[in-house]
Amino acid sequence: MPTPLPGLPERVTIYEVGPRDGLQNEKAVVPVEVKAEFVARLAAAGLTTIETTSFVHPKWVPQLADAEELLKALPPGGGPRPVLVPNERGLDRALALGVKEIAIFGSATETFARRNLNRTVAESLDMFAPVVERARAEGLWVRAYVSMVCGDPWEGAVPVSQVVSVATRMMAMGCDQLSLGDTIGVGTPGQVTALVGALREAGLDAGDLAVHFHDTYGQALANTLAALQAGVTVVDASAGGLGGCPYAESATGNLATEDLVWMLNGLGVETGVDLDRLVATSRWMAAQLGRPSPSRVVQALSPKE
Repeated sequence: MPTPLPGLPERVTIYEVGPRDGLQNEKAVVPVEVKAEFVARLAAAGLTTIETTSFVHPKWVPQLADAEELLKALPPGGGPRPVLVPNERGLDRALALGVKEIAIFGSATETFARRNLNRTVAESLDMFAPVVERARAEGLWVRAYVSMVCGDPWEGAVPVSQVVSVATRMMAMGCDQLSLGDTIGVGTPGQVTALVGALREAGLDAGDLAVHFHDTYGQALANTLAALQAGVTVVDASAGGLGGCPYAESATGNLATEDLVWMLNGLGVETGVDLDRLVATSRWMAAQLGRPSPSRVVQALSPKE
């Protein structure tokens, strides 16, 4: 029987990042047929928004070099299928395939911006501005990621004001949604509450925010709950807890979608996700990768050998 807590939304939208953020960190390249089936299985489990791939240059993320091939293999229709685009060339590739939703990826810190984008924060924002302008002119939905919102492995703790500065500039370009990424998983609930509060004070609507937590220190679910209590209703998660960040070695797996759904089910918050089908999907994907899923819920609901 669900036991609600006060101050939580009735429904949460799960933004599934497994096919993109989950698989980009794999050492081996997953066949495109497996990726396509992964997306199909996730959709069948009730996940409506699935970030499928990235149009980053294959030299930097070879695991996603088959982006065009994957999108052509996916059936038409269904819910939003955003793709990550780093620049105008990436946007050209996305538009050529009829993509309707894109995401850009920025950093709250200078060091990570240089390591991930080979640019300063200001230079990266200058690069994104024409991408967003063109995308909006084409009628696309645009998400902005801002990474390292709680801490950076090279710079340490990141001031809230620094995150707010970058986040507000990204949203001022015309983005529809902003995802706050604790890329190395060092954040704790008080930080999350303070950050969301500061962004709201700066004029951003909580309904336009999403959170993207990594579970490096086991804080992802606690941080998610804090974000929901602060008014956020979109949560990024990766089926089976897949993923990390190829440019930050201390970034371990994303929040597992199954762990999130278990918590939200217990709180009486609707997601539209069939947990049993989702667990079966992650067990199937783990078999494709040749290792067990790190998700606690997948482990708990899987048959014991």
